[in-house]
Amino acid sequence: MPEALRARRIELGMSRGDLARASGISVNAIADWESRRRTPQVDSLAQVAVALECEISDLVEMRGPGDRSLADLRILAGLTQPQLGKLVKISTTVISSLERAEVGLSDDRAAALAQALDVDVATIKAGYAKARSRAPGERP
Repeated sequence: MPEALRARRIELGMSRGDLARASGISVNAIADWESRRRTPQVDSLAQVAVALECEISDLVEMRGPGDRSLADLRILAGLTQPQLGKLVKISTTVISSLERAEVGLSDDRAAALAQALDVDVATIKAGYAKARSRAPGERP
């Protein structure tokens, strides 16, 4: 992520200050992200992507389209867990549990998530299955 962020910023001829003004994110936060001292929240990253005229997927390392988890899909949509929960009217705790496949995924929830994330239900179910079948200790 840091390399892609810095490369895109430089490609556009932007200083960190320019990006800070365009995105509403502090210069210090941008510097911390570029130096790997911190990682951005997805909503802040979404603001930076808009300012850099690119997609979040251009800035973060992401699994291929057929191998994305529910968390990957949420991040690509630029949503935090609370934001997604609000859209689909379920708690942040349930969103987190779904992303880790620790609770069941009903057809109704899959449909609501698909609509909120602008993907099809099959993609949601595949992302959920990815989390269910992961090895112990592997991130969802």
